[in-house]
Amino acid sequence: MSGGTGWFGRLRARLARTSSALGERLRAVVRRRRVDEALLEELEEALILADLGVETAARLTARLRRERFGREVEERELRELLAAAIAERLRPVERPLAIDPAHRPHVILVVGVNGTGKTTTIGKLAHRLRREGLSVMLAACDTFRAAAVEQLQVWGERVGVPVVSGRPGADAAGLAYEALARARREGIQVLLIDTAGRLHNKTALMDELAKIRRVLKKLDPTAPHETLLVLDATTGQNAHAQVATFRELVEVTGLVVTKLDGTAKGGVVVALAERFGLPIPFIGVGEGVEDLRPFSANTFARALLDLEEPAAETAAP
Repeated sequence: MSGGTGWFGRLRARLARTSSALGERLRAVVRRRRVDEALLEELEEALILADLGVETAARLTARLRRERFGREVEERELRELLAAAIAERLRPVERPLAIDPAHRPHVILVVGVNGTGKTTTIGKLAHRLRREGLSVMLAACDTFRAAAVEQLQVWGERVGVPVVSGRPGADAAGLAYEALARARREGIQVLLIDTAGRLHNKTALMDELAKIRRVLKKLDPTAPHETLLVLDATTGQNAHAQVATFRELVEVTGLVVTKLDGTAKGGVVVALAERFGLPIPFIGVGEGVEDLRPFSANTFARALLDLEEPAAETAAP
C-alpha cells in the first residue's frame, strides 16, 4: 500500500488492515480475469468476509454482472469499480453534524454500549467544536461508572470546556437537567451529554434514557436535538444488533463508528449504511484528538480499496 499525506493518507493507513485483507481476496479473485459466474461468486464471498454484509455484497456483484460480464477485468479496474459502487451506496448517509444556532444550547445526547469509545468520542467532538469557535459544555451522565465521569473530566480539562458531574450513582436525568439549566444560563452553544451503556439490563437503560429525554424537554421541548450512537468497528456484524437495540431504546439520529484503525472489519460501515440508512456524521480512526473526522463517502470508499485520494476532494481540515 502506498502512502499519502494529510487526512486521507492517515485514513488510508488506518484502514490498512481492512484494505489489505480485502486486497488479498480481490487479487485471488481476478486471477480468473474474465468476469464469469465463478469470479462473481468468489467476489461476493470476499466482500462478505470483509464485513460489507450479504445484501451489499450481492448488490455489488450484481452490478458488476450487469456492467462487465464476459469481459476481462484487471485488479485495479475492479478496485475502481467497487470503490465507485460503494461510494454511491454510502453517499445517502454522508451528512455533516449541523449545529443549529436557534438552539442555545444545541443538545447532543451520546449513547452506546460501554467500551465503544463513547466518552472519548465526546471529548474529541468537544475539541472539534471548540476549534470551530463554539462554546461547549459536557455532562457526565454515565454516573454508574466512576471511571467514565473521571475520563470525561480529564477530557474537559484537556480541551478547555466545563464538565457537569455528580457523585457516583447520582440520578442521571437530574444531572442532565442541571447541565441544561446551567448551559442555558451561561449561553453555551453546544451541550454534549454522556450516558450509560449497560445493555445487560435493557429495561433499566431504556427507563434511564427515556427519563433523560423527558427532563430535558421540561426545559427545552425540542431537546435533544441530536442523538448519536457510538459503535466500535472491531465488533463487526455485532454492531448491527447494537443499532437495532438502541433504536428500540431511543430515537437515534446518527452513527459514529470508532476504532476503524484496529480492525479488518472496516467494511461494516458499508453494511450499516445499507441496512439502516442512518446518517454517519463522523468516523474515528485512532486515539489522537484529531482522529475523529467528518465522514466522506468517496474518501472512505477509496481508502477502503487502497486507492489514491479522489482528485475532486480535499482533505478535511
